[in-house]
Amino acid sequence: MHADRRPLLMARSRIAAQIRAWFAARDFVEVEAAALQVSPGNEAHLSAFATQALLPDGSSDALYLHTSPEFACKKLLAAGEPRLFNLSHVFRNRERGALHHPEFTMLEWYRAGESYDALMADCAGLLALAAEAAHAGKLSWRGREADPFAPFERLTLAEAFARHAGIDLLATIDASGATDRDALAAAVAASGLRVAQDDTWADLFSRVLVGLVEPHLGLGRPTILCEYPVSEAALARPSPADPRVAERFELYACGVELANAFGELTDAAEQRRRFEAEMVEKARVYGERYPIDEDFLTALAAMPEASGIALGFDRLVMLATGAPRIDDVIWTPVARGVPA
Repeated sequence: MHADRRPLLMARSRIAAQIRAWFAARDFVEVEAAALQVSPGNEAHLSAFATQALLPDGSSDALYLHTSPEFACKKLLAAGEPRLFNLSHVFRNRERGALHHPEFTMLEWYRAGESYDALMADCAGLLALAAEAAHAGKLSWRGREADPFAPFERLTLAEAFARHAGIDLLATIDASGATDRDALAAAVAASGLRVAQDDTWADLFSRVLVGLVEPHLGLGRPTILCEYPVSEAALARPSPADPRVAERFELYACGVELANAFGELTDAAEQRRRFEAEMVEKARVYGERYPIDEDFLTALAAMPEASGIALGFDRLVMLATGAPRIDDVIWTPVARGVPA
C-alpha cells in the first residue's frame, strides 16, 4: 500500500517545500501554534478531542487539541507579527470519509493591515504552485476538473443561491443581520428540498449550500464564494457595503471546499456575543459546550485590522495529484476502516 501511495506522498513533500519557499519570498514568518489549547474553538458544529493536563500538585486542567491554529495565530498578530503562516496538524472529532480525516494538516496565514482580497490573490498563486509541484496541468477529483491557472470565478452567496436554487437569500435577512427562518423555509420547500419542523435558519442554509450549490462550484476553474450572511461568519467582520453579509469567502475546486477566509473581526465584545450564541446552539444539538479562551478575547481587542485564511493542505494535495481519498495523501493515516 505504501509503495502505491509513495508517488502521491512525494508530491505532497514537494508541495509543502514550495509553499514554505513561496511564503518566505513574501516576508511571511512561519510560526508553530501549540496543539494543546484551553479552548478548541467555539463553532457549534466543530467537535474536538478533549484531554487533561495532570499537574504536580495532583490537580488537573482540561485541555483540547486545537481544531485550528486560529486563536494562537491571532494572539501573535496582536503581539506585533505582521505576516505569518502556520502549516500544522489539527484535530476534529466526528469527521472521517473521503474528504475528512480526524487529524489533518492545515495551512493558515494572516496579513495585518490588508484586505481579504489579498488572500484571493494568494490562493491563485498557491493553487498554481501546487499543480506545478505535482507536475500536473490541472486539479482533479473523482472525474471533476479545474484549471488552477485560469482566472477564478467570483460568486456571492446571494448570486449562488439564486442561480442554483432559485432562492433570494438576502430577502430572508434584515438590515441588522437577523434571519427569517419561515421565509427561508418556504423558499427551501419550493426548491424541492425537505424542511423539518425543528430546522433552524442555519440548518436550512446549510442544506441548500451542500445540496444545491456546492456541487456546481469550482468546475472548470476555481470558484471564490464570498459575502456570507453575518450569522454564518462567526469570526468575520460585517461588510461595509452591506451589513447583512460578512467579509468571508470560501475557495472551491472540483466541487471540493479548499479554504475558508475572513476579513477578521476585532471587536472583542461582539466576538464574545457570537461565541456565546454558538455555544448555546452546540449545547442544544450536541449537549456540550467548550470554554471561551479569555486570553484570545483580550488579544483580539489589541489586534490590528487583518485578514486570515485556513486552507486544507491534504485536500490541495489530493486535487493536485488526482487522489480519490484524503487517506491516500497522508503519510500515516489513522488505521481504521472507513466508508468510500
